Amino acid sequence: MDSSELRYVEATGREIGERRTMTIEVFFDFICPWCLIGKRNLEAAITRFASLRPDVRLKVLWRSHQLLPYTPLEGMPYQAFYLDRLGSHEAVAARREQVRRAGIDAGIVFAFERIEVMPNTAAAHDLVAYAARRGDEARRDRLIERMFDAYFMEGLNIGDRKVLERLGLECGLEHEGLVNHLAESKRMSDPAGRAAPYIEEGVSGVPHFVFDTRYTLSGAHSPGAIFEAMMLTARH
Repeated sequence: MDSSELRYVEATGREIGERRTMTIEVFFDFICPWCLIGKRNLEAAITRFASLRPDVRLKVLWRSHQLLPYTPLEGMPYQAFYLDRLGSHEAVAARREQVRRAGIDAGIVFAFERIEVMPNTAAAHDLVAYAARRGDEARRDRLIERMFDAYFMEGLNIGDRKVLERLGLECGLEHEGLVNHLAESKRMSDPAGRAAPYIEEGVSGVPHFVFDTRYTLSGAHSPGAIFEAMMLTARH
């Protein structure tokens, strides 16, 4: 997780009309537990904001950003990955306890012990983009939520296209189009064995929130902090 500093980015014009629109861009990756926590906290902040500022219409844009874009397409052993990264079983346990506590505050019960594969998430992000192109925001949002649940609660390998096919069908995507998309996604994978990465310049960590291109907030902040960022944006 990167710096949590809220900083001014740039001034932009405000839409003219009785009800203005605030756009919230959320950069995320499915392997990041803080992104799921940030998603829940954003939802809580939106509920509070909407009750106080019904004059502002909110539009949330989900932006894919891979933390580990060069993970092999078949993935890596999950438990071994974190042991290598953090150096000891004690360090892994301490980090997971920290995340679990934050998750409980957001209404999430993580099941890290069920996860066997650290996946390459490019195909999962491809599927979200495909759902978004179908023009149904509710279906896209349901797919994002289902993907997080499948990974962190059920331990499913969301880099596996058979798993993605099942999740897409559960979320109402049409079967033939879904199968064709996944086949094309696989065909477009880098011949070296890695999928084309989703990387946004200027975003070094996730979750990362951008409010009306004016302000940014990095990290899994509390609902209150996100709400204050929204209120600040609404005043300008």
